[in-house]
Amino acid sequence: MMEEMKALVRQKDICVLATASQNKPHCSLMAYTTDDECREIYMVTNKLTKKYRNLTENPLVSLLIDTRDEDTGSGRLKAKALTVEGAFEGIEDEARKDIIRNRLLERHPHLGTLALHPDAEVFSIKVLSFLLLRGPTDSRFEQVV
Repeated sequence: MMEEMKALVRQKDICVLATASQNKPHCSLMAYTTDDECREIYMVTNKLTKKYRNLTENPLVSLLIDTRDEDTGSGRLKAKALTVEGAFEGIEDEARKDIIRNRLLERHPHLGTLALHPDAEVFSIKVLSFLLLRGPTDSRFEQVV
């Protein structure tokens, strides 16, 4: 089951990132890449955004990765939705940050202007758990950490 969950994370490259601050939720559509083991998910944002403020105030997040774009019409019953519970971690090491930035840009060249901006921040979401829904009723949970 864990391998199916990781395969979905690797197959897709866009997710919904849910953050919260002062009990107010905020969702953002985000491009991402992951490490080889799917234990960390990497993203980039401008440090001046609401999402980044939320991440620094409350590091616990939820991500949604799904197959709704390929499972349409009568195929909706086969749609998969993976909820990832995670924790925001800043990346202090500049060499590691550059490696991750380059990995993001390989997968998402359209992020060049954002990723190279002086106010850009590359960050990690440490994966804590996965919850996979296959269709409306079949669910599986896996603790990662």
